[in-house]
Amino acid sequence: MRKRLAALLTSAGSALVLLAASPANASVIWDGDASAGTGVFSSILCDSPGSVVAQDNNDGRGTVFKFNKPLGLERCEAHGLNVGGSRYTFKNDSTYWIGWDTSTNTPDAGTIFQWKSYGTGDQQQQNYPVLMKVEGGVLKLFHIKVGEEWTLQWSTPVTTSTYKRIVLGIHTSSSASSGRVEAYYNGTKVADFTGRTWDDLGNDTRFGTYGNEVTDKRVINWIDGLKVGTTYADVD
Repeated sequence: MRKRLAALLTSAGSALVLLAASPANASVIWDGDASAGTGVFSSILCDSPGSVVAQDNNDGRGTVFKFNKPLGLERCEAHGLNVGGSRYTFKNDSTYWIGWDTSTNTPDAGTIFQWKSYGTGDQQQQNYPVLMKVEGGVLKLFHIKVGEEWTLQWSTPVTTSTYKRIVLGIHTSSSASSGRVEAYYNGTKVADFTGRTWDDLGNDTRFGTYGNEVTDKRVINWIDGLKVGTTYADVD
């Protein structure tokens, strides 16, 4: 009897180890391939004469997105993910991986990514908990705490008109001790920090270019290889 019980416990323990080791819930949530056009986004925030188009630049990459913000505008972004004809809803207490390639025509492209909170004014505690900028020829990753407390988590000099691969892993949490962000740059891990990453009405992705500091600049952000998944391997 004891031998049989021991065998059963060993078998159960092995099964638990395998369960923990296997990414059973891993999946690509969204493939934002530019060949499918701008309909892969839930909405476009780019006033005329700005534009977001999918085109082939004959550089070997195939079709990519061109976010074109002319002089006088402060924004040309794509907001949210279109999955199966509906806007994808991110959830609290979940882990998401977001990957994309970016190449800007200027060393001052402003905000190129926002983990944007829903709502306005008093509906928000954090307008954008995670944000990336290209300014002064430097790519910067910020965490913005409640009360607009900005913390620079990582930065690196970048060259214009050169694609860079960015991957962000965001564990969503409205608790400052439970939220977490990991960042990879061209395949190398460059940041890992904790903090609040989920606002009261939820959060969503924004890609492109934004900021009142770039209103007087013509900014083009070329974006390729957009993916969102539940593991790093889904989006690398």
